[in-house]
Amino acid sequence: MAAAAERASYRFVVLLFNCLLTFGSYFCFDIPSVLQEQFQGNLTCPNGTHRNSTGRNSTLDCVEGLGMTPAQYNLLYAIYAWTNAVVVILAGFLIDKLGNRFGVFVFSLLTVLGSSIFALGSHFKGSPYLLPMMLTGRLLFGSGNGSLTIVQNRITAFWFKGKELALAFGLTLSFSRLGSVLNFFFTQQFEAKFGMQWTLWGGTLLCVLGFVSALTVSVLDKVGMKQLGLDGVIQQESKKVRIQDIWRLPLRYWLLVLTIMFFYNGVFPFVADASKFIQDKYSGYSQQAAAYIAGAVYDSSLVLSAAAGILIDYVGLRGIFAVSCAALTLPAFALLAFTFVPPLVSTVWLGITYSFAAASMWPSIPLVVPQATLGTAMGLATSVQMVGVGLSNLIVGHILGTKSSELKIPLWRWQQMMIFMLANTIACIVASVSLNIVDKKQGGTLNRTRKGAPVEQEDRDPADAAPLLDDETGNEGSVS
Repeated sequence: MAAAAERASYRFVVLLFNCLLTFGSYFCFDIPSVLQEQFQGNLTCPNGTHRNSTGRNSTLDCVEGLGMTPAQYNLLYAIYAWTNAVVVILAGFLIDKLGNRFGVFVFSLLTVLGSSIFALGSHFKGSPYLLPMMLTGRLLFGSGNGSLTIVQNRITAFWFKGKELALAFGLTLSFSRLGSVLNFFFTQQFEAKFGMQWTLWGGTLLCVLGFVSALTVSVLDKVGMKQLGLDGVIQQESKKVRIQDIWRLPLRYWLLVLTIMFFYNGVFPFVADASKFIQDKYSGYSQQAAAYIAGAVYDSSLVLSAAAGILIDYVGLRGIFAVSCAALTLPAFALLAFTFVPPLVSTVWLGITYSFAAASMWPSIPLVVPQATLGTAMGLATSVQMVGVGLSNLIVGHILGTKSSELKIPLWRWQQMMIFMLANTIACIVASVSLNIVDKKQGGTLNRTRKGAPVEQEDRDPADAAPLLDDETGNEGSVS
C-alpha cells in the first residue's frame, strides 16, 4: 500500500498550510501603502479640519497622522528591502544546512516580533522614538518575511518538482496576494473606525496565523519525508552544502536573477506610492477609492496566478513568458507617465503581467539549480531582488521630494518616477532576452514544451541534475 505522503492529496494539504505561511505578512507589508496619507499626515490639525481623508475633496483637508516626510515613508520600504538583501543569503544557506522545519519556525516568529514592534512604534507619535522603533520593526519583519518566502518556495519545490510545480507556485502567490488584496480593500475602512494603532495590531494578529501555519507545515513535512524514506537522504545532502557554492551557480541563474530584480524594481516601488499618485494626478478619487485601484495590481495576480501556473506547466516556454511579460509592462507605465487614461487600466494591466512573470520566473530557479542548494539559490535571488527594490524605493523617495505632509506632490515629480519605472522595465527586457539566448545555447531547458503534460524534471538540463559544486556532492536527493 502506498504511503499517505505519496498521494497527491497529501502534498496539496502541505501546500495549503504552506500558502498560509505568508498570508498575514503580505497583509502587513503594504499597510503603509494604504495609509500613506496618515503616515505622512500632520501631527495635529487646526480646528475645523478633517482628521482623515475619505471624501472627494480630501486633498484640501488636513490629514492627521505620524508626520513622516516622503523620504522617511519610503525608508520604511527601503529598510525592509535592504534587510532582505543581507539576511536572505545567510537564511537560504541555513535552510539548506538545517532544513525547512528550522526555517519556518524561526522566520515566522520574526515576522510576529517585527510587526509587533512596528505597531508599538505608532504609540510614540510625535516623539523621537517613533521612526527608530518603526524602522526596527520593519527590519525584523523583513528579516522574517523574506526568509520565510525562501523556505516556502523550497517546500513547494520539494513536494511538487516534476509535478504541478508552476501551479503550486501560482497558488502560493495567490494566497500571499490575497493578504495584499484584503489589505487594500479593508485597511482604510478599519483605520477610519478604530484608528491606526489598532489597525497595525490587527496586522500583527494575522502574522500569528502564519506562525500557527508554520508549526503545522513543519509536522506535515517531517511526517511526509519519513514516510517517503527521504529524511536521512536530504540531511546527508544538506551537510555537503557550502557557502562557496554561490560562485559556481550557472550563468542562466544569474541572468534569471537580474530579470526578476528589474521586473520587481518596477512593481513594488510603484505599488508603495500608487495610492497617493492616483489622488494627486487624477481628480475625484478618495483615499479609499485610490487604495482599491492601487490594489488592483494584486487583485489581478490573485485571480490569475493559479491559471498562469497551470498554463505554464502545460506549455513550458518559461523564458519566452519572461520576455513577453517585461515587454508588455512598458505600456502600463507609459500610460501612467504620459496620459490621463483611468489608472485602473494600468493597474489591472500591470497585475496581469506580474502574475505571468511570477509564475514563469521564480519556478524556473529549481530547473537550473539542484535541490540541495535551492535554499541558497532562492536566498541569493531574493537578496539581489531586494537590493534593487530598496535602491528603487530610495530613488523614488528622492524624486518625490522631502517635504512632510505636502498636500499634493507636483505632477512632474510623478512623471519622473514613472520614467524611472520604464527604465527598469527596459533593463528587464535586456536581461530576459540574454537569458533566452544563453538558455538556447545550453539546451533550452527553460523553453521546452510538452503537449498536454507538464514540463517534467526528466527533461531538465544536466547541470540541474548534477550536484552544484565539487565531485563529493553526490546526487541531489530530490523527489521527482
